[in-house]
Amino acid sequence: MSVTATAGEVNYDPYDVEINKDPYPTFRRLREDVPLYYNEQHDFYALSRFEDVRHGLTDRDTFISGRGAILELIKAGIDIPPGVVIFEDPPIHTIHRNLLSRMFTPRKIKNLEPEIRELCVRSLDPHVGTGRFDFVNDLGKQMPMRVISKLLGIPEEDQEAVRDSVDAELRTEAGKPMPKYSEDGEFSTGEIFEQYIDWRTENPSDDIMTELLNVDFEDETGTTRKLTREELLTYLNVVAGAGNETTTRLIGWAGKVLADHPEQRQQLVENPALIPQAVEELLRFEAPAPHVARYMTRDVTYFGQTVPEGNVMMMLIGSANRDDRQFPDGDRFDIHREARQHLTFGLGGHFCLGSALARLEGRIALEEVLKRFPEWDVDTDNATLSPTSTVRGWETLPVLT
Repeated sequence: MSVTATAGEVNYDPYDVEINKDPYPTFRRLREDVPLYYNEQHDFYALSRFEDVRHGLTDRDTFISGRGAILELIKAGIDIPPGVVIFEDPPIHTIHRNLLSRMFTPRKIKNLEPEIRELCVRSLDPHVGTGRFDFVNDLGKQMPMRVISKLLGIPEEDQEAVRDSVDAELRTEAGKPMPKYSEDGEFSTGEIFEQYIDWRTENPSDDIMTELLNVDFEDETGTTRKLTREELLTYLNVVAGAGNETTTRLIGWAGKVLADHPEQRQQLVENPALIPQAVEELLRFEAPAPHVARYMTRDVTYFGQTVPEGNVMMMLIGSANRDDRQFPDGDRFDIHREARQHLTFGLGGHFCLGSALARLEGRIALEEVLKRFPEWDVDTDNATLSPTSTVRGWETLPVLT
């Protein structure tokens, strides 16, 4: 077994459209033949086995987030404004994460269930009897956006515009890096939310925006203060993006994977109690974010080879989630699979704060879909994958019911 790739052996290019259509054969070859991979074209290393990725996600001293978690962002070397929690390291990450964690308490998440269900009903009922609907456009892009917008305090008439603005930051041209980072070297700081901050300052409510406007905290210098306007704008931008993306992709993959496994879909129709574990298997089987990048602060050795500090290490979450060492027959979808830890929501200090909300939204979405549409087939001629190098999922997924 060779532990690093040579030309012609195996190629993993995160921007390659053909690979991204189905990256799993490439992931399997990496795990088995090249567990420490180097891509010369884009100058990054990659880990693909579960234990290696798990360890990398928790070793915050070696693999830092403060220069970004996206390959092209790290390579651009641009300054990241305060408040981008997913791109921070301790101590400031700990402070900012603690501020956000109070917004996603179990009680607050549980209290959202009736509203999430009503949003699903509103999204799905118009399509009953029509013979078709789109898992993404009619549900995945609607319900999560309205839930996170309510938490943030975005008026209903502005919610789609805010979602589209945040989504546009992730889009790429096919086969190319994100131009925002590779060309103009700028970082979005959430300017779109300025008018809502001004409104909420004068009209406080029970939402995240009001809480963040008024919270007092001790920063990394020991000073007790409130968030600056720049920090607050960035916070809101991060929460809006993260709150939409994962669940939108999860719902899209539910439509595709369950269409490919009709016998398991029928089991969910007959026994809805299986839906929570089906959601967990969907999250493992088709991770919405198949990789995350880290900057290396010191030398690290894998499989007898030392990777020098200053390099970028790509953690291939989509590969780790299918590693047979952790999940027997990992390329098989199985809603009855024994529960084991997957890495879709990350691990350690950067474990996704919104994971409970995403799981709740996924469960309710499936419950309501299966009540109305126990069977469907994907309209493959009109289904399109999303053009982005950071997340993987469906831009449109129309189905025939």
